[in-house]
Formats: sequence, structure tokens, C-alpha cells
Amino acid sequence: MTDIRPLEVVIVEDEPHLAQLHREFIEQNFRLRVVGIASTLAQAHALILQHRPRLVLLDNYLPDGQGVELIGSPLLKQFECSVIFITAASDMQTCSHAMRSGAFDYLIKPVFSHRLQASLERFMLLEHTLRQVKVVDQNALDKLFNLPAGEASGQPSTKGIEPATLARVQRIFSEHPEVNWSVEQVVEEAGISKTTGRRYLEYCVEIGFIVIEIQYGSIGHPRRLYRKGAQE
Repeated sequence: MTDIRPLEVVIVEDEPHLAQLHREFIEQNFRLRVVGIASTLAQAHALILQHRPRLVLLDNYLPDGQGVELIGSPLLKQFECSVIFITAASDMQTCSHAMRSGAFDYLIKPVFSHRLQASLERFMLLEHTLRQVKVVDQNALDKLFNLPAGEASGQPSTKGIEPATLARVQRIFSEHPEVNWSVEQVVEEAGISKTTGRRYLEYCVEIGFIVIEIQYGSIGHPRRLYRKGAQE
């Protein structure tokens, strides 16, 4: 009988709300089970040793170091664990380090749901192929290794987007186009929850209504701010 148990995932992310959003998205849309959430590298090591997951969603900026150093570690190689690297670090040095160390994919924050979905779909395809297929042809290999992630994305999804709430969020930026807003400021102004606010902000970024400004604090941990996009 075919083993249909969900594959296990560890999330390494020091922002609890983001970790929870990733967890909900993963478990609602894929045969995957999040077995632990780590907010530090030390916690990540412990969870990986305990659960031996097939996949790690890994943030870079962590309180006790940088996640990119974990990607090529003997620990992950020992358990043949794939890594989807999710980070605000967009410099080529970090990107090159992650990819050369064996990252399965590299996603720049804020992560759009369709892009994360494309990455997870490709991971699931890889796992299925490794388990079920004994001989592959070139087309199968191209799908596994050369498929542009953007192919899976179409137009931004309007699922869960209500016109009245969207108008309320967009009005904040339209009335103050020069202001950089944090998520907390937006949700307070709009009178919505943080989870809902992030969903609408993500949608507004996808359609080009607002843009993201990355602000680095004194310890280098990035903070995402949002402002009105340039008028066409």
C-alpha cells in the first residue's frame, strides 16, 4: 500500500504571525504537516534532529545568526532535507550563497501566496518523482529542475478580497501617498485584524497599487513598510 502520510515540515521564522500564516497555507493546500516552528537557529537544529523533516522553510535574519548558514550544513544533508529560503535579503551575495549551498528555492519577502504555492508544488512534484518514478525522460527533468516558478502564477487571486475592505485599505494610501505605513498602522487605521491586513497588503502589492520599502534597524533585522505606488 502506498504511504500517504503527510510529509513533515519545519518552519524557521522569528516573526510569529508570518510563521503562522505559512503554517496555515501549507497545511490547508498541501499534503504536508508542520511539525514545529523555530524562531532561532538553535531551535531549528533541535527540531530538525527530532523530526527529520523533508522540508524546511527557512528565514535568514534570526536572533542568533543567519539562516543561510544552515542550508549547506551536514545536519540537513544527513536527512536529505530540502530548503525553501524565505528572506528579505535581496543582495546577490546572500542569494548566491543560498543557491550554491543547495537551497531548493529562494523567495524574497514579502512572499506572495501564488509564488509560495508554485514553490511547494514543485517540491511535491520532486518528492513524488523520487518515490514513484524509476526512469525519467528529459521533459520530466525539465519540469523538476528548470520550470520557471512564475509559470504557476496567473493574475493575482481575488479570493478572500472584499471590495469594501479593499477600498478602505487603499484609501489609507491614497490620502497619504508620501507616508510609509507599517502593517500595524494600517490594520489600526482600517479597523481590521493583522492577518486580514497582511492579505490585503499582499494583494495591493501584487496589483501595483502599493510598493514595499525595506527598513533596516540597528541590528540589521529588516522591517517592511508600505507606501503608495507611483502613478501611471
